[in-house]
Amino acid sequence: MRLHPALSLLVLLTLAGCSAIPSSNSAERTARQAGSGPVAVARPEARQCYAKLGQTGSRFAPLPDKFYGAGCSTTNSVRLDGVAGDAHEFSVTNLGAVACPLANSFAGWARFGVDRAARQILGSPLRRIETMGSYSCRNVAGTARRSAHSRAEAIDVAAFVLADGRRISVQSGWNASPREREFLRVIHSSACKRFGTVLGPDYNKAHEDHFHLEYGGNNYCR
Repeated sequence: MRLHPALSLLVLLTLAGCSAIPSSNSAERTARQAGSGPVAVARPEARQCYAKLGQTGSRFAPLPDKFYGAGCSTTNSVRLDGVAGDAHEFSVTNLGAVACPLANSFAGWARFGVDRAARQILGSPLRRIETMGSYSCRNVAGTARRSAHSRAEAIDVAAFVLADGRRISVQSGWNASPREREFLRVIHSSACKRFGTVLGPDYNKAHEDHFHLEYGGNNYCR
C-alpha cells in the first residue's frame, strides 16, 4: 500500500534534516521484508529525533517499529551507517537497530569525544568504530531484568580504527602503551557525560573487551 501523497510530502518535509531519508516505496519494502506491514507516519517525537540526528551529519535510515514479544522491541529506531567528524565521516560497523535518542548521543560522543581524542592523543583521526551490536533480546546477566539491549538502547563498542591504520581495541589497549591507555580512558570518561550507564573493563570480566554505552539509566559509570 502506498502512502497518500500528502502524507509522504509531510514526512519528507519534516525529516528534511536527515541525511538518509527513505522514499515511501523503499520504506514500505523494508518494512515488508521485516514482516511489519505498511509503514505509518512517524510520531512527532520520532520526527524531532530524526531531524536532530540529521543535523549531526550522520548517515542513517529510520526503521519501522518492531515488537518481538517477551518484552523485546525496537521502536523509534534507526540504522546508523556513518557519523560525521570535524573534517570527515567515519563508519560504524555491526550495528542493527539503534534507538534514535541513543544514536544522537553516540554521534556526539564519536565526534567530540572519540575523534578529537584520537587526533590529540594518538596523532591520527578516526576512520571506523567497531561495535558488537546494539539490539539483542536478552536479560541483564545474572538477573531476570531485561537489558537495555532488548530495546536497542545500548551499544557495545569493541575497537577504534584510525586513519593511519592502527586498531585500538578495548581489550588489548586498556592496559597497553601509555598513549593507548590514555586514549581509552579519556573516551570512557567522555562517554560518562553523554550516556546514562557506561561499563568498561574496570567493571567486571564480562566487559573486559568492550564499552557498554546505554541511553538513560542511572548515571552509572564504571
